[in-house]
Amino acid sequence: MTAIEIRNLSKSFGAVRAVDGVSFTVKAGTVTGYLGPNGAGKTTTLRSLLGLVTPDSGEALVNGKRYRDMATPLNEVGAVLEATNFHPGRTAHNHLRLLCVAAGLPVARAEEALGQVGLAEAAGKRVGGFSLGMRQRLALASALLGEPKVYILDEPANGLDPAGIQWLRGFLRHLAHDRGAAVLVSSHVLSEVEQTVDDIVIIAAGRLVRQGTLAELTTNGEKTVRVRTTGDGELAPALEKAGATVERLDGGALRVHGLEPEEIGRIVLDQRVVLTEMIAERSDLQKVFLELTEER
Repeated sequence: MTAIEIRNLSKSFGAVRAVDGVSFTVKAGTVTGYLGPNGAGKTTTLRSLLGLVTPDSGEALVNGKRYRDMATPLNEVGAVLEATNFHPGRTAHNHLRLLCVAAGLPVARAEEALGQVGLAEAAGKRVGGFSLGMRQRLALASALLGEPKVYILDEPANGLDPAGIQWLRGFLRHLAHDRGAAVLVSSHVLSEVEQTVDDIVIIAAGRLVRQGTLAELTTNGEKTVRVRTTGDGELAPALEKAGATVERLDGGALRVHGLEPEEIGRIVLDQRVVLTEMIAERSDLQKVFLELTEER
């Protein structure tokens, strides 16, 4: 089910075209990475979704509605655009309690949300003494208060240490895969995105470059498997007969295009050769990202 829909969105600031006819969707139950170079239009898109920017044309919808038309937005959308909008003299617990009161939510949600993001022991501490990583967790706790099913997060890993990044990865996947939420996350940490997301949207110079699953983007739509056996001379013709294209590599390995690993395994078994290596190959996300954006 589509949870977020961007329809032909365009926005200019003076002579600068920040977003130019961008369209994409985010499905419920997935983590979608929104990627692009600095100045590509990512934040403008997210701010349009949250009603903080009025687009010149097009629409930015959550569950078929504009954010400004939602009666109880915190129950529908959890958002983190920056982790600096806190009163330094307030405690983490009081900050969340105030948000609950303003939104008509049970104040008990403040304590529950702090526990969800690992800040229960810091609940009584003033935010002014928080590290950037702790502020990021508090911002995420704010997004969790209404227990929404859509999350819009701009660079949520910024300031987190390695343990925090690992926790965030698991938590976002929990929200999507276990709770059925749609999670749209922008990030410039491509290695982390590759371990977190299901789908990818890439934008450059304000325009959509590519949308697809992580597997589709990093395999370019091809099935490519590297195989090494004790009987390569017998295996290659059998693979080609099954419709594969076979490259012979140095060291006796084969690169097989067009067959799934399971199909190759059955052919190996039929040929009665000993399989010593079988690896599904793909490009890393950083390489794909640079190829798609460097000339735009």
